[in-house]
Amino acid sequence: MSWLLPLLNPFNTHNASVHRGQKISLQTQHFEQLTTTRYVKLARKEVGATATNTTKTTTLKPKTVKSSTKATTAETKAQTSASDSVTSAEIKKAAAAVPALANAVHADHFATTQQFDAAFDDNTKENAIDWSTSYHGLSTVRFSKEATDILLEPVNPEDIEIKPDGLLYLPEIKYRRILNRAFGPGGWGLAPRGEHTISPKNISREYALICNGRFVSQARGEQDFFDVSGLPTASEGCKSNALMRCCKDLGIASELWDPVFIRKFKKKYCVEVWTEHVTTKKRKKLWKKKDDTLEYPYKEV
Repeated sequence: MSWLLPLLNPFNTHNASVHRGQKISLQTQHFEQLTTTRYVKLARKEVGATATNTTKTTTLKPKTVKSSTKATTAETKAQTSASDSVTSAEIKKAAAAVPALANAVHADHFATTQQFDAAFDDNTKENAIDWSTSYHGLSTVRFSKEATDILLEPVNPEDIEIKPDGLLYLPEIKYRRILNRAFGPGGWGLAPRGEHTISPKNISREYALICNGRFVSQARGEQDFFDVSGLPTASEGCKSNALMRCCKDLGIASELWDPVFIRKFKKKYCVEVWTEHVTTKKRKKLWKKKDDTLEYPYKEV
């Protein structure tokens, strides 16, 4: 009976076709959506698969290169062995000729004593005194009265200096001048008693004071430094420090180790004042001589 409906109502044919067209269009839209989503999913899988495949291929490449490099090194090993042996022999020969090359020092390390100190000459003459170990002439004969008076004379107050922390000292050049007056230039000297002892921030060495060919005193001098490039200057300060300590046994400037003299000298010639740091503005007490001025970066307040 359904085939009679178009004959009875010809207008319904159009409506039916319209409804059928809407259904078909809806079905096609739904199909497109389904196919689109499925395509996207498939596309993602394909992308992931391709990515994994590319990573696998890239990881396989170094293996082939590695095998080729092994083959290359195996072929060239025999050719380079002869040249390597020649260069190593030349390096050993140069290092043996120049001891400094055998113990090369990097810029960020401090020098060792083998590089910094010269080796002692073992080929000494017969009957010569080895001042690195000898105590020849110790307390055998007194020095002359003229030399003794120069060594024991009181220190000139103008020559004494005071550090900001209140420590009294005599500049090292004053000790050398007193020794030159007592024994004459060339009549005294400092003999090293060993090599330098070098730590990352300090250098020290033992010295013996020799006067008129006789052992007088022995002391270890020290000096701080902040960089390897400052080692030569620090070694000179170490020598001067040892000289000052050796001169105590000769009585030179012995007042500077006398507490009574130190208190009287500070009271008469020195003063403790409040100071301010120019940049940080911090205040603290510092010592100075009454007729001196403070040095930068401190100023009196």
